[in-house]
Formats: sequence, structure tokens, C-alpha cells
Amino acid sequence: MKFSFRPVEGVFYDLFTKASLNLVRGTELLNELTLPGVDVQSVSERLSDVEHDSDAITHELYKKINSTFITPFDRADIYSLGSQLDDVMDHLEAVGNLLYLYGLTELPSLPREMHELITVLDQQAKITSEAMPRLRTMKDLEEYWIEINRLENDGDRSYRMLLVRLFSGEYDALTVLKMKEVADELEAACDAFEHVANTVETIAVKES
Repeated sequence: MKFSFRPVEGVFYDLFTKASLNLVRGTELLNELTLPGVDVQSVSERLSDVEHDSDAITHELYKKINSTFITPFDRADIYSLGSQLDDVMDHLEAVGNLLYLYGLTELPSLPREMHELITVLDQQAKITSEAMPRLRTMKDLEEYWIEINRLENDGDRSYRMLLVRLFSGEYDALTVLKMKEVADELEAACDAFEHVANTVETIAVKES
């Protein structure tokens, strides 16, 4: 493996920022899926395209880690942050695919709590994308991870209330099984955003 001794740390920050912007695109597409009369197949396909783009960004990041002699901060932390950003995108894509494949968007309406979870994810994505460029200076990041944690708690509450609704008898058993799988992916995406924030906090503490 050929190593680079020249300063390339800016590349890492650029890749983190690109990955986070893809998460914003992902949650925007999930919001589209909740609109009446939407072309569900088209949105699901675009979501898969964004996920593939995120995979390419992650692979590029791994290549840079392996070929760079001096990294801006700990290699393991760079790898962990890149991997966790990719995990979020995987969960977002899974939500879109399941909504499409299970035909859930054909219901008269999705549960209110599912809309609330998607709103939480949209907020988490935007805050994360605003925070990633600040990794260059490691400044003004504390509010980011505090807010992500607060939003994750909001998502947990919406998830629990969604489960209450699903098992209330409002839906038939098969629909409940389908919605439960989507709900689990939504909750996992909220958790994954918090994992990203926790890693950023760890990095910031180490570098302070």
C-alpha cells in the first residue's frame, strides 16, 4: 500500500460532510414518501441511489485511512465515524424500501407517530450535516450532540406510542407485522444518529 506523507486531512472532513449531506437527502425522500399521490417506486429508487452514493463515500474514506500516513485524528475514530454515518443511511434506505415493498403508502394514512419519527430523523440529519464541517476546528460541537440526544429521546417516545397504536387493534395482524418492521428501522435510524454524535463527542474530548 502506497502511503501519502502530504497533508490530506481536509479530504477526511470533506468526506464526512458529503456523507452527512446524503443523510439530509435521505430524510427528505422519506418525507416525500408520506405525501399523498407520491410515485413511491421513484422515491424508493432515488433513495437507493443515495445509499449507493453513501457507500462510495465510505469506501473512499477507508481508502484514505489506509493510504495516509498522518491522519487528522485517531484512525479508529475516523473509521468508526465513517461507518456510523453509513449505518444511518442503511436504515433510512430500509425504511423507504419497506414502505414501498409492503405497499404501506397505499393505506388511507400512515400513523401519526410514524410521521413524528420521520420528522425527528429529518431534524437529526440537518443538525448532523451542520456539525460535520465543524470537525475541522473541534469548536461549537457540544450543542450538536446534546440536541441529537434530545431528539433521540423524542424518537423513543414516538416509537413507544407507535407500538401502542399498532397493538391496539386498529390494524389487521399482517399490517401490524409490516408496520412493526418499518417502526424498528425508524427507531434504529434515530439510535444510529445518536451513535454518530457520541463518536463526535469522543473525538472532540480526545482532541481538546
